[in-house]
Amino acid sequence: MTRNRRMNVDEVERILERYGFELISQKGSHRKWRNLDRQLQVIVPYHKGRNLPMGTLRNIMTGADIPESEWKTE
Repeated sequence: MTRNRRMNVDEVERILERYGFELISQKGSHRKWRNLDRQLQVIVPYHKGRNLPMGTLRNIMTGADIPESEWKTE
């Protein structure tokens, strides 16, 4: 059974960069990441040092089409 892994915003942004996403803009505490090759865009709330809520993490990762193996543990 796979479990959700707690992640902070820095870990999420490293994964996004590894999958070809680039930081496009930031407005307030939200950063917009885009992958032009695959026409995908996600918004990541930026709160340094805090873990993202599980629903937010799931929404970011599924919206970015990132495999569960990257953000879930066995």
